[in-house]
Amino acid sequence: MLLTDEAPTLTRTIDPAFRRDIIEGLSRSPKATPPIWFYDRRGSELFEEITDLPEYYPTRTETALLKAHGADFAAAVGEGRAVVEFGAGSARKTPHLLRAIQPAAYVPIDISGDFLRVSSAELAQAFPDLPVLPLVGDFNGPLELPKAVEGLPRLGFFPGSTIGNMEPDAAVDLLRAMRRLLGKDAMLLIGMDRIKDRARLVAAYDDAAGVTAAFNLNLVERINRELEGDLPIDGFAHRAVWNDEKARIEMHLEAVRSLHFHVAGQCFRMEPGETIHTESSHKYGPRDERLLLRAGGWEPACEWTDAEGLFTLVLAEAG
Repeated sequence: MLLTDEAPTLTRTIDPAFRRDIIEGLSRSPKATPPIWFYDRRGSELFEEITDLPEYYPTRTETALLKAHGADFAAAVGEGRAVVEFGAGSARKTPHLLRAIQPAAYVPIDISGDFLRVSSAELAQAFPDLPVLPLVGDFNGPLELPKAVEGLPRLGFFPGSTIGNMEPDAAVDLLRAMRRLLGKDAMLLIGMDRIKDRARLVAAYDDAAGVTAAFNLNLVERINRELEGDLPIDGFAHRAVWNDEKARIEMHLEAVRSLHFHVAGQCFRMEPGETIHTESSHKYGPRDERLLLRAGGWEPACEWTDAEGLFTLVLAEAG
């Protein structure tokens, strides 16, 4: 059952946070923008396409783990929890968890309201006896859970290695915020991508079909559409590079020629080869991931990893 008090949106307004982050990011040297703004409706659709690409191992590896270890999740988590999913997107992996643990409610959180409403409706149809309570919002900011889950023990679900998109200090802050939001006796099931061969990592973020490039360039189109921008789409190229010192893949939009453009009435210039750093995806080793969770107020309890050691799911308890 889909439960929401949100009224339909009849007009589109410019998100002041989007305007602020883009203007600030383009004013920096080097230029950088937060990855959260990839996810308008088109960006969300493109990301779903990325997850099906042959080069993109994280989604199919994590999905296989969720399918294989349902009984383990049920034994460790128990029944009757409210599942709170951070950055739910299409929630394609979520049914495997819901079937395994039989929760009392499901709260998907996502910044893309249109996308969230569609996926929540589909999930409510698949689980007609489960209260589905979508919450539109940025999980990096202040949130308030629906009243319907008050008093229920909670399981946070943060799949996809989204935690890797954050700088370590921001990741710790987010984990602490999750700990506060979910409350005492909470648990967290989190996906984390492992450090591995450079070529395999780069291919996952620069696929042969160009879907990841389209995803990256969609940010330019969104800026033009929503912030009165005039950035030339053909003036940028997608770049994915491995930064070994920081153990992360970086995505950039690189200027292929001298550029002069406007955003929200402000003027910007870029030289050939200059980039806008649009996303980082940090990769973690086993000890790194446990250290990160403990710094964020969570004590690792169980861990499941595929045979190749590509990806891991960690179940942690509120510390």
